[in-house]
Amino acid sequence: MNILKNKAEILDSFRENPDMMAILTIIRNLGLKDSWLAAGSVRNFIWNLLSDKSPFDCETDVDVIFFNPDISYEETLLLEKKLREDFPQYQWELKNQVYMHQHSPHTAPYTSSRDAMSKYPERCTAVGLRLNEESDFELYAPYGLEDILNFQVRPTPHFLENEDRMELYQTRLSKKNWQEKWKNLIFKNP
Repeated sequence: MNILKNKAEILDSFRENPDMMAILTIIRNLGLKDSWLAAGSVRNFIWNLLSDKSPFDCETDVDVIFFNPDISYEETLLLEKKLREDFPQYQWELKNQVYMHQHSPHTAPYTSSRDAMSKYPERCTAVGLRLNEESDFELYAPYGLEDILNFQVRPTPHFLENEDRMELYQTRLSKKNWQEKWKNLIFKNP
């Protein structure tokens, strides 16, 4: 099993992967406000790397998020369609976080992509990565990287504070079947 010891080693692993660098460059070049490669795209890459699997899995969704109140839901769908046409080798999922609070019960509208990521269901999923204009990485992990590095799955504080969200969390975990792919996952529920 690979052991990643710190943020620098994680970022080096992304930089050394041609698919991830292509994806991050495409996202940056889209020019969407507050855009990130997020959630399972980042988490799964790290888990695969730690599990001695091919880090990039072409079957995994490429979760691209951004935050722009001036882009409608319909326009977002058109942008996603264009991404899929222009780069069909990737499984693009493009989500404007302006609208995504509607999928989380009793949640106020998000104020940014970072705010949205901090309110994802699992702490290990609350992570984003992007390339800035200087081609330097920006990594956002509001709960740190320990859960990802230790294969721990547990709810974020946002989900813990509401019974309806926790029900959604449990349903989500039962549908994901992550333990089939990553045998050493540890599920920590309160």
